[in-house]
Amino acid sequence: MTLTFAPQTDTAIPLYLIEKGEALPQSAQTWAEANGFTGALGQCLVVPAATGAVEMALVGLGTAQARKRKRFGAVAARGKLPDGVYQLASTQPKQITQEFALGWLLEGYRFDRYAKQSFPKAQLVAPDGVDAAQLEAIAAGELTTRDLINTPAEDMGPDELELAARKLAEAHGATISTILGKSLLDQNFPMVHAVGRAATRAPRLIDMRWGDEGPALTLVGKGVCFDTGGLNLKPGGSMGLMKKDMGGAATVLGLAQMIMTLGLKLRLRVLIPAVENAVAGNAFRPGDILTSRKGLTVEINNTDAEGRLVLADALALADEDKPDLIVSMATLTGAARVAVGPDLSPFYATETGDADALRKGAQSSADPVWEMPFWEPYEAMIEPGIADLDNAPKGGFAGSITAALFLKRFVTDTPRYMHFDIYGWNPTAAPARPKGGVGMGARALLDALPEMLEL
Repeated sequence: MTLTFAPQTDTAIPLYLIEKGEALPQSAQTWAEANGFTGALGQCLVVPAATGAVEMALVGLGTAQARKRKRFGAVAARGKLPDGVYQLASTQPKQITQEFALGWLLEGYRFDRYAKQSFPKAQLVAPDGVDAAQLEAIAAGELTTRDLINTPAEDMGPDELELAARKLAEAHGATISTILGKSLLDQNFPMVHAVGRAATRAPRLIDMRWGDEGPALTLVGKGVCFDTGGLNLKPGGSMGLMKKDMGGAATVLGLAQMIMTLGLKLRLRVLIPAVENAVAGNAFRPGDILTSRKGLTVEINNTDAEGRLVLADALALADEDKPDLIVSMATLTGAARVAVGPDLSPFYATETGDADALRKGAQSSADPVWEMPFWEPYEAMIEPGIADLDNAPKGGFAGSITAALFLKRFVTDTPRYMHFDIYGWNPTAAPARPKGGVGMGARALLDALPEMLEL
């Protein structure tokens, strides 16, 4: 599957984006009135020529308020259009045109590894004024993220996640190395090892590097390929979606693909602790106290709060390099979903300028985010007394914030740190976002990087 624009052609069918209430092309007015076309969001009308061929197509943009309520709403029309190559014939503000073009590409995604799927047949020539290569690179990175998340754990364990990273590195000339199994102990990644040691598939730390000039960016992605909850076993209803618990890793790999494809002038490092949190006689236990790579001790009060443990060791390694910016992405807490639902990407930032740049990037890339605070008065909640840190504070309050504060304790020498507590899953099918795995925050960050890192 490729998510690309159609080549330029003289026979492309004109496609008009029509706001609700906007005047229609004169030749289409009578036909539109007869067929009830009003320009409602996602509405589609094919206008025939006298020969019976398609003369033009009308796609409704709805109102500004309707577009706020449904991202990519207009591209629902893609599946309703007959086979053919279409080209925008109307003029709209750049933001509308760009969102439509990106949404059109993403609407072409289907997860077809295990069953045949029906793909939309209509194609679009890249609209004037948009960067087609950039949008295609974004769509390809999003495809990678979605495919990785959608693949069940039987076929996407730590081995397969490493293989996906290696294929990506090979395709873009990046270097990659892995620390595997008991070597994690030898090289001081004790919490990655502790979380993954009960699984039959060995835990590992994946380390990919690309680029040799420009500012240094390190992406850290949670790669828990399946999370049973460990000895604090999840109920069945909560375990059903745990193939997506490597959504942070999938998202940073998709973002890395975008960065490398576009050739951004930076030094990129991607760190992925890849594990399966399983149940066995050698599983780590509630009440255990682990010593992290950073030297901080962590009391385990819930083995289902494992993601922050593996991220902590990876963040400690990232911090040793002192890059210009560290970004972690993880499907970390249910508290974040309760706070903002499945659409928004909650993020934390140590620098106000980075947060401002991200918000702007989110708006221009149709990738909404919401800033959460590193609220220092809650620091005491993650300090159990018997150890330096508590991996699962009691009480249930501010769960996403306390998890973010926990991670921040492992980034001490790098002033600029951002953390995303993403969901990685679209629970209900929507235009350009079918039910299933989805990238969150990557497009916003890609758009913001030039301002953040002065690229």
